[in-house]
Amino acid sequence: MEPILLHGFPLGSSMGLVAAFEHVGQPYRLCRVDMLNEMKNDAYARLNGRQETPVLITDKGRVLTETMAISAWLSARDTQRRISFDPRSPQADRMRQLMAFVNTGFTAAFTPLWAAFEMEDAKPETLAVLRDFGQRLVAQRHDQLEAMIGDTSFVVSERLTLADTTLIGVARWAEFHEAVDGNAYPKLAALRRRIEAEPVVQYALAVEDGERPAGSGACVGHVPLAEVIARFAA
Repeated sequence: MEPILLHGFPLGSSMGLVAAFEHVGQPYRLCRVDMLNEMKNDAYARLNGRQETPVLITDKGRVLTETMAISAWLSARDTQRRISFDPRSPQADRMRQLMAFVNTGFTAAFTPLWAAFEMEDAKPETLAVLRDFGQRLVAQRHDQLEAMIGDTSFVVSERLTLADTTLIGVARWAEFHEAVDGNAYPKLAALRRRIEAEPVVQYALAVEDGERPAGSGACVGHVPLAEVIARFAA
């Protein structure tokens, strides 16, 4: 069977994994998950107990969660090295280093802002504290990422890799939460423009919006969430 990638909307970090699968070009399927209405229930929890995306149903029918684990699974099958490097190369080391930073500290910095966004009956002073703390964390991580960006066209090299797709799904949260002034980070802003202009990223954004773009043809179908749960949930 083809692997099935469950990706979330709106503004899911998993958008980058859709671009990654499309760029690798091997057959895969997609399952679009409404993170606001379809994840926080017992049925979805049988698929992923943390009630999050992304989730991958592998070609062997196993359930695999977490962005780094799914990226590693895909990298191991990227035999043409379209989006990765020889695993023992310096480029692979740097790619994994940047991915780890984005997936841990950079992503986690937005947690207070998401908490404030999701609180329905919180006191105004509670929301103000969360937002102020979140903005400080996000600014700090943006400062650190800006310093880590080199002179290559993309994060690691002159071509799109998993480091770029890991970043692009999360970086846009800064605008959504109005957390930082993007102009204060010119290297990151230019990098994001180059990543977002890539056809596979444009494809992933369209899929996230509920469209069915033609793409490369590697995506061989879209599977309803109810079907995925019925077939693969524990």
